[in-house]
Amino acid sequence: MIESPGILYSIGAFLLVIGPLVFVHEMGHYLVARWFGTKVEKFSIGFGREIAGWTDKRGTRWKIGWMPLGGYVQFAGDLNAASQPDPNAGDASAEERAALFQFKPVGQRFLIILAGPMINFLFAIILFMGIFATYGQAQNAPVVSAIMEGSVADQAGFELGDEISAVDGRAIDRFDELADIVRLRPGQQMQFDILRDGRELSITAVTADVTVEDRFGNEARIGRLGVQSAVLEMETLGALQLPGAALTQTLSSLEMITVGLGQIISGRRSIEELGGPLRIAQFSGQTASLGLYAFLFFMAAISINLGFINLLPIPMLDGGHLVFYAAEAIRRRPIKPEAQEWAFRMGLAVLLSFMLMVTVIDLGSFGLWERLSGLIS
Repeated sequence: MIESPGILYSIGAFLLVIGPLVFVHEMGHYLVARWFGTKVEKFSIGFGREIAGWTDKRGTRWKIGWMPLGGYVQFAGDLNAASQPDPNAGDASAEERAALFQFKPVGQRFLIILAGPMINFLFAIILFMGIFATYGQAQNAPVVSAIMEGSVADQAGFELGDEISAVDGRAIDRFDELADIVRLRPGQQMQFDILRDGRELSITAVTADVTVEDRFGNEARIGRLGVQSAVLEMETLGALQLPGAALTQTLSSLEMITVGLGQIISGRRSIEELGGPLRIAQFSGQTASLGLYAFLFFMAAISINLGFINLLPIPMLDGGHLVFYAAEAIRRRPIKPEAQEWAFRMGLAVLLSFMLMVTVIDLGSFGLWERLSGLIS
């Protein structure tokens, strides 16, 4: 087992991950807002008291807050960083209104907010393209080269040389696709379409539900079939292959997020598998210590997570604003300010409760509660 990096190293790695991703996210909002002629008053990386900043010639205040757990772009006509409309903005002149966010057509407001999560997905695609162009992508065919004795595959009737062409009706081309699909579904019945000696057949099996430990001692609950591929074959991809491969990897990561979240909501996974800022910082340090490949892959995964979370229909998040704008487009009039204010307050309560919960989970994963209970007893 490898010893985890120190606290300062992990904090530095965390800032190297979250800082650029927050900047990219907010830059998506900023660029589309500028494209539509919306004035941007503040561009902040981090929350809380400003520790550094400057004002550009357009009047935008670029700043860094002391709490590096997010960021925001505040548009002209916003009451606060959550893009809550300023009720006094109606007193502005016609010329001033042209640059205010809340007076832009609903379609433009929708696109400005949508741009943040979308650029996080695009950034992940670019990272994956760079990884596949330099380090390569595993190209092992989904062919069974070894079967673990007594495993699910052994008992279900898999044989050496079987080529797994599809899982639950989903076609696969590489062995790592098979591994990703199975890993995410512990204890779940799955159908495997197989080519064996030129014949097509199907095998139904329930994946093993196992808990594994990585080199740093982190535990994870995964599904396991019990088959292995040949020696790992990494191959750098050409320019024409890169966009498709990177997009496929991004969509696969999104699937893992949605499936995992669905399993937590349905009770098939423990809520303790959620991770907050403390655990992300820990993983940032660990992946950074493994080298640039692991670190870039981790950054791409966090970028996808950031885009996904911001699309959740929770007021205060981008997804909540998108719901308001969609409702406005359907109703042909904005949601009442009172209803928006109530929703923002509820959204803030939900987010604060969630942050408190994941922080408690993070501290528990570090053994804090166990140590405190030992002191008390």
